[in-house]
Amino acid sequence: MSAVERREFLKGAAAVAAATTASLAGTGPVAAGDDRPEPGRGTAGRLRGKVAAVTGAARGIGRASAVALAQQGADIVGIDICAPVDPRSGVEPARPEDLDETGRLVRAAGRRWLGIVLDQRDLPALRAAASRTERELGGLDILHANAGIQAFRPLLEMDDEDWHTQIDVNLTGTANAIRAFAPLLVKRGGGRIIVTASTQGRHGMKNGSAYSASKWGIIGLMKSAALELGAHGITVNAVVPGLINTPLTRHKERYAQVLQEAGKVPSGTPADEEEARRLLIAKTPLGVPWLEPEDVAPAVVFLASETARMVTGATYDVTGGDSARNTA
Repeated sequence: MSAVERREFLKGAAAVAAATTASLAGTGPVAAGDDRPEPGRGTAGRLRGKVAAVTGAARGIGRASAVALAQQGADIVGIDICAPVDPRSGVEPARPEDLDETGRLVRAAGRRWLGIVLDQRDLPALRAAASRTERELGGLDILHANAGIQAFRPLLEMDDEDWHTQIDVNLTGTANAIRAFAPLLVKRGGGRIIVTASTQGRHGMKNGSAYSASKWGIIGLMKSAALELGAHGITVNAVVPGLINTPLTRHKERYAQVLQEAGKVPSGTPADEEEARRLLIAKTPLGVPWLEPEDVAPAVVFLASETARMVTGATYDVTGGDSARNTA
């Protein structure tokens, strides 16, 4: 696929994602005889009157889902650490300004915004955020537990800190978010929880054992929570993104991992990015190296909506076809 063809594909994918979001939210073109209000004439989507909390909201999938949920009528609590988590990781950390920008986009959609900076490994801080959400926004209906980090270390060269940081942030942090916010959904008499796993949580990953284990664990956590919380009218599901065009995957450490997995030796130069791009395009059935965060947002909107009221304990893959290789 040429560079021009890739650009056209991504433009088309973005259009499909926007159309899907509109369709799921009930704000697409109005058919003859349909009594729904036309877009721009007072409709606020299927999530009107709902309150949603999104972790990892400063950028990437968290920002995209926060904005998509707001566009369908939900007020948003955006949570992010906005600081370095793993100093050895090649990922550039989010900043408070990034979270502020998400808030600006939510307000531009006409919804209320509450931005909170915290570390999701800190359960008391999350519980304080839940109390603040109830106090300032009246309660909660939707939780998207999305925040996570990624780093690469060979298993036999891994320090204890390397392992614990990824497990504690990704797996324990997701559990903490559920433990802190689910009681608000119970008070509401039901709600939606969506967690973010990963395609690397569905198969092994060279030099990525801690990340893969944490994301695989999130799927198990989701299924167990679905069994426990169903009695309260709460659905719990996971979105499983492939490689997304965010700082988490667009850095030299990640390019090196792609090359090493293909049996190639990284050069440590910008040429690694182009080679990684070529390898990913060849590997992915839809022929794209990375998906956009906005490609995942429609799945989050669907799982947060009344349309998905009978969907729980499920994984929804948005991987550009990478999940076709999974055996389970």
